Amino acid sequence: MNTPENLQSRANALRLHGLLAHWPEVADAGWVAPLLQWEEEERSRRSLERRIRDARLGNFKPLCDFDWAWPTRCDRAAVEELMSLEFVKDSANVVLIGPNGVGKSTLALNLAYQALVQGHTALFTTAGQMLGELAALDSDSALRRRLHRYASPDVLVIDEVGYLSYSNRHADLLFELISRRYGATSTVVTTNRPFAEWSEVFPNAACVVSLVDRLVHRAEVIAIEGESYRVKEARERADQRAKKRSVARAEKKPS
Repeated sequence: MNTPENLQSRANALRLHGLLAHWPEVADAGWVAPLLQWEEEERSRRSLERRIRDARLGNFKPLCDFDWAWPTRCDRAAVEELMSLEFVKDSANVVLIGPNGVGKSTLALNLAYQALVQGHTALFTTAGQMLGELAALDSDSALRRRLHRYASPDVLVIDEVGYLSYSNRHADLLFELISRRYGATSTVVTTNRPFAEWSEVFPNAACVVSLVDRLVHRAEVIAIEGESYRVKEARERADQRAKKRSVARAEKKPS
């Protein structure tokens, strides 16, 4: 209800000091309530844009455009339930497993975006980028600061685990990060390897079993199967170009 007290409280929250300085004169004016609403909406919009930029989501296909008919296996109901963000409230994890190009990254990005819309913090990174960055730090203080950065978001998306092989150092760093986030925040991982093959991703690393154990405890694990959607799109583009060339050749032929 837009009582003078409520309006003044909202103006205080927005730090509209000029307006507040003249509050006795304007408290009952009809334009105050819409002014505050416009300011709140604009600040909320700019805040979301900034947080999306800071989360490094980049460009991605929204969930409404996801082709659910393309994967031969994908539990749509489970994915849509994840979008309610109950797993974030429970500080649980999500693991999306499947071959290249079936939409794992798209779904993970949509989860991060939904978290941002709902006021949570989020960060997207690839496993290679994050572990390479952490391993390159040459001081304990710098490593602690960077680990804190990755440990802090309510939702951390680690994309493409399994596409590269890593050293024991990388495995230890990932285990340290997952341990810091364990039971406190939510981690979303996409991988093209079943957990039984993670010993090949982190060969000779002693912490792999413990790493997987902490990651999957109370986690939603969703398997996606099918042909690469990127390959499908590339094939369709090639067919379209071939048709255009065929039409162009036919038009050039003398009648």
